[in-house]
Amino acid sequence: MVRKGFTLLELLISIGIIGVLVSIGVMAYSTAQRSSRDSRRIADMKAIQQGFEQYYSANSDVYPSSCDPTVDIKIKTYLPSGIPNDPKGSTIVYSSTCTSTTYCFCASLENTKQKNASVDCTGTAGNFFCVNQLQ
Repeated sequence: MVRKGFTLLELLISIGIIGVLVSIGVMAYSTAQRSSRDSRRIADMKAIQQGFEQYYSANSDVYPSSCDPTVDIKIKTYLPSGIPNDPKGSTIVYSSTCTSTTYCFCASLENTKQKNASVDCTGTAGNFFCVNQLQ
């Protein structure tokens, strides 16, 4: 009598191959998410830099003395949505320092393979993308 069907060994091999393929897909998806969040952080930093430079040009070559748009209302003209939050969590704020002559904004990046600043605005070591005054 000939039975049609799969053996236990064939089923285990098939399940093992599917498991490997799923794990590769999950790793690729996770990497893509990290890269996407890092791209957003870098774009946020560049937008902040553009806003502060426009403020500088329009306000007698002086930067806002505070990094908080609620303290210096005029910066809201150049950053209408305010300082953006980190894409991974809405409670995380980028590190910053501001005076009337300088500013520094930094975002911590998840992709450690990129060469970036070794310290942020406050001196904390890590993998950061920072923007400073251009003038």
